[in-house]
Amino acid sequence: MKRILIAIVKLCGWKLLLPAPGTRPELKRCVFAVAPHTAVSDFFVGAAYLWSLDVNGKVFIKKEFFRWPVGPILRRLGAISIDRGNRHNDMVGTAVREFAKGGSLAIAITPEATRKPVRRWKRGFWEIARQANVPIVPAYLDFKRKEVGIYDAVTPTDDFEADVAAIRRHYRKEMAKRPENFIEVGVREE
Repeated sequence: MKRILIAIVKLCGWKLLLPAPGTRPELKRCVFAVAPHTAVSDFFVGAAYLWSLDVNGKVFIKKEFFRWPVGPILRRLGAISIDRGNRHNDMVGTAVREFAKGGSLAIAITPEATRKPVRRWKRGFWEIARQANVPIVPAYLDFKRKEVGIYDAVTPTDDFEADVAAIRRHYRKEMAKRPENFIEVGVREE
């Protein structure tokens, strides 16, 4: 099923910009911060890229998508249901415990946490990486160029604001499928 999705994404004209094999060991244990996230289709392109990297990839998706018949398919593809309406869902703790088991694990998260425009990114991806002592790998979806790839890994410090500013500087509004739903760093809303 994964190979079929990868083939479909490539047939749609997407370029999956993969690093040379063996050059990015941190990809086996990391948190992917995927942006911009403005459409449901981001999942399919991002998932195809994650699987092309040949990592043990997991993705958090809001629980509403896990109804039959889609739910069993999402679980098989490595998706983890998350109750975004419950502030006590322990997403961070769940992910940190998974990393503590050892072995290869790459969790992909959209820091915006919604397809709507947001000024502030959620802290969960950063907390997971910091507590699990794994790097954050910024990943991007560029709908204008039909490219998906990654930037250099960021080792989380104790300064959330500085770390997020360093990551967000890579992303531009024109990369998004729906540019009106992405707020760039340093851009004021009118």
